[in-house]
This record gives sequence, structure tokens and C-alpha cells, in this order.
Amino acid sequence: MKQKEKQKKLDRQFYTRDLLLVANELLGKLLVKKEKGKILSGRIVEVEAYDGSFDEAAHTFIGKTKRNEIMFNAGGYLYVYFTYGNHYCCNVVTGEAGKGTAILIRAIEPIEGISSMIKNRFGRNLLNEKEKYNLTSGPGKVCQAMSINKKHYGIDLTGDEIYLVDQPLIDKHKVVISKRIGIKKSVDLPWRFYIKDNPYVSRK
Repeated sequence: MKQKEKQKKLDRQFYTRDLLLVANELLGKLLVKKEKGKILSGRIVEVEAYDGSFDEAAHTFIGKTKRNEIMFNAGGYLYVYFTYGNHYCCNVVTGEAGKGTAILIRAIEPIEGISSMIKNRFGRNLLNEKEKYNLTSGPGKVCQAMSINKKHYGIDLTGDEIYLVDQPLIDKHKVVISKRIGIKKSVDLPWRFYIKDNPYVSRK
């Protein structure tokens, strides 16, 4: 990662704004993780927003628990949870302290450290082109490829281990808004945002 890119790391003020504004503007930003002296990074191409004040699909809808307490922090922290008994998902906490809002990173387009991501995901070389686009095209795949797990719960995204790097805003005509997928509650909220025609966007 070039020094000038490091200086463009998103600050706390970016994260503490309105949930849906942050969700929209996360598209195109770089998710960066330092791993054993190496850099893993990917461009965020798909996200979903969650607001526990009325959104039944949000983990904070039931109130504060040991599992979700980081979501009640002020924005700019990483909420990591284990799901379906086999993979982790990572979320960007947003808003003011006590809000209980966060944004799920559903998919990224690999940029740097791709060989390490492939090893983390598959433990071998890619077999075909299809596997290339399957590398990070889903929330569990993102965490597996970037080796994000429970030890990264609560990480400050303004720090130096996992952080987001600023990039130009995506043209609004290239942003698709839809209902969230893979949930059974509050299913009608149009809170999924993704970059049109990007091959790394997850499939329904």
C-alpha cells in the first residue's frame, strides 16, 4: 500500500454519519488488512445496512448483548460474528454511540494480496475462472479470504490493522439499490447497495 494511500484512511467522522449515507458511500472504498507484514485489500462492491431501532433483521433489535455490544459504540469499529456454524461476517459500525447500526460487507473485488486470499479460501491454486469470481463474492467468503475472525471483533477501523482507504465516490448511476438477501425479517427494506455489473457481487 503506497504511503499516500495510507494517509487517505477514512477517519471517525466518516463512520459516525447517517447509516444509509455511509452504506452508499462505502461502495468503492478499499478494505485493507495487514497480515504478517503483508497487505490484503479489496474494493467494496456490495453492502447491506442494519438498524436495530426498528429493523428486526439487525442483531441489535433485541437490545445490547455480549455478542452485539460493539454495535452500540460510535461508528468506526468492526463487528464480527459467526454464523451458520461455519463462517464469519464483518460489519462496519456506524452512527453515534448507542445507535446500534452497522453495515455488512457482503462482497469485495480483490486488489492486493490476491495469492494469499486464494490460499486462505481454497488452500490451493484456482482451478478455473469461475473460482476467481467466487473468491470474495459473499460475506463469509470475504472474511475467509482476508482471514478475519473473532479475534478481530471490535477492532478500531481508524487504527492500522484493519481499516478503510478513501476512494472517489461511485457514480450514482452505477449504484444498484435492492432489498437485502438471505434474511427472513424486515425483508422489504431496500438497504442493499451494490456496484452494477461488478462480477464479484454475491448471487441470490
